[in-house]
Amino acid sequence: MMTTDITTQIFNILKQPDCKYLTQEDFKPVLQELLATHPGLEFLQGTPEFQERYAETVIYRIFYYVNRSGNGQLTLRELKRGNLIAAMQHADEEEDINKVLRYFSYEHFYVIYCKFWELDTDHDFLIDKENLIRYGNHALTYRIVDKIFSQLPRKFTSKVEGKMGYEDFVYFILAEEDKSSEPSLEYWFKCIDLDGNGILTPNEMQFFYEEQLHRMECMAQEPVLFEDILCQMIDMIAPENESFFSLRDLKGNKLSGNVFNILFNLNKFMAFETRDPFLIRQEREEPTLTEWDRFAHREYIRLSMEEDAEDASNGSGDVWDESLEAPF
Repeated sequence: MMTTDITTQIFNILKQPDCKYLTQEDFKPVLQELLATHPGLEFLQGTPEFQERYAETVIYRIFYYVNRSGNGQLTLRELKRGNLIAAMQHADEEEDINKVLRYFSYEHFYVIYCKFWELDTDHDFLIDKENLIRYGNHALTYRIVDKIFSQLPRKFTSKVEGKMGYEDFVYFILAEEDKSSEPSLEYWFKCIDLDGNGILTPNEMQFFYEEQLHRMECMAQEPVLFEDILCQMIDMIAPENESFFSLRDLKGNKLSGNVFNILFNLNKFMAFETRDPFLIRQEREEPTLTEWDRFAHREYIRLSMEEDAEDASNGSGDVWDESLEAPF
């Protein structure tokens, strides 16, 4: 008798009897069990609302990275190709949930949720273009935000016209802060590929870069002309055909996230141009951490310091009441 491997066993346990794939709903019991039994999540037991938010966030992260077809139907093949089972085993063995960087870290959830809360000024759990343009200290261009809201990279699950929901935001922030990952490269590629023909041409890239150029001029910075930046990007990516970039060109190159920063994120473009020594040192010291891991760690420290500095008088109770303070 053949024994099925652990991934297939878990797949069969989680899925509905007559289904060939897993949905987000199928992961809810796993998260309920984790929240009920994991010592690193015990402190959330008095706050069911935040248990729910944590569970939702973990599930969105799983689908972002593992459900590569992006259709909400996670297949056995996708499960085998991803690293979810290893992460589940890690969460099972590790008492400190924050050491489980893939999917389950509470700190990562905290950062995503606080970022959303900061932008969602009226707290209706929806974000519009004007909210998103404030992301990362106005890092993004209007043109790229327009493309996100035209739902080119991904259809919103929010049912409200012109608004992005929490799940949509989770996809956005993972794409924005982890540009070296494949789902992220696909997300931004769809934004820049204006005619949807599967290649990025100089004209398409210039359309986005024009706004960056304008912003540099407004900030009295030395503008870098598109012709120069295009040469730099071609050198960096070494595409098969120098007259365009394909998704395959980008996926085969560790530096390709920089292309997107150059085109629509001014702060990251500037950090790249100046070759920020702090970031370079960090990468050398912790080569196993992803861009996302580093971002989440920096942000968590910043949020913790802000929370320590705030007192109740200026509204620190807005997001978390005392029982919800993060476990520093």
